Amino acid sequence: MSASVALTGSPVRQVSNAGARSGTSEPTWVRWTLISLALGFVFLFLLLPLAAVFTEALRKGLPEAIAALQEPDAWSAIRLTFLTAAVAVPLNLVFGVAAAWAVAKFEFKGKAFLTTLIDLPFSVSPVVAGLIYVLMFGAQGWIGPWLAEHDIKIIFAVPGIILATIFVTFPFIARELIPLMQAQGTDEEQAAIVLGATGWQTFWYVTLPNIKWGLVYGVILCNARAMGEFGAVSVVSGHIRGQTNTLPLHVEILYNEYQSVAAFAVASLLALLALLTLLIKSVVEWQFERDQKAAAALPPERPTA
Repeated sequence: MSASVALTGSPVRQVSNAGARSGTSEPTWVRWTLISLALGFVFLFLLLPLAAVFTEALRKGLPEAIAALQEPDAWSAIRLTFLTAAVAVPLNLVFGVAAAWAVAKFEFKGKAFLTTLIDLPFSVSPVVAGLIYVLMFGAQGWIGPWLAEHDIKIIFAVPGIILATIFVTFPFIARELIPLMQAQGTDEEQAAIVLGATGWQTFWYVTLPNIKWGLVYGVILCNARAMGEFGAVSVVSGHIRGQTNTLPLHVEILYNEYQSVAAFAVASLLALLALLTLLIKSVVEWQFERDQKAAAALPPERPTA
């Protein structure tokens, strides 16, 4: 999943009423043409490939597909994929909240530069990101000899996979929160501080409830990218079967060995994880919209004397 596509469905991005009204003024044939084109692209480039993956995985029957997922190498890839996501996503959560807070709530020199750095992984190829870590931590890298002297393995080991995954996924949460926190301003936080709240109380009882849906959405996107990352992980992993192969890398190895049923069986597991992510995303959007409607339906508070 590319970053530019993944970020377009965020529930914290609002569409103006004027834009919504202008869309209803188009002729009927224009609306139906655009809808048909959209549905055609969805069918041709999304639904049809997904159907092909599951069809090929089940070509020799369900027992064969299940057997491919029960192999030791497949289990190792599954465990490593979830381990990588379990480490990368919480770290990116901490960074995303901190970065969004700094950009949205404070004015300081270098703010624009920090925002540019946050967006850097969106413009750098994942393969280049992997090569950066090889240059830093490889045997001939900047600190590779020191790591070798102390028997610390990063490249062609699990730490390198986690570092590469963190690099390619760390903008997701921050980029969901920054526009949301900028739109909310700092009035509520300042009022809480004036009333005697500590910094932690202000964050927990004021800021966090206001950003919770953007935060959840960013975590969902970050987790999806972490489990599906291929380019950067491929460079730093070494493709060691049973040790440094994640699910995407395991699919590549099986396919290159002409084990098409096993490859598509593992690929179908990744597709199911993607569909589960989509389902969770839809639930989050529905809950966000319901909360927005409930908040809009509340009567305005009357000023007290």
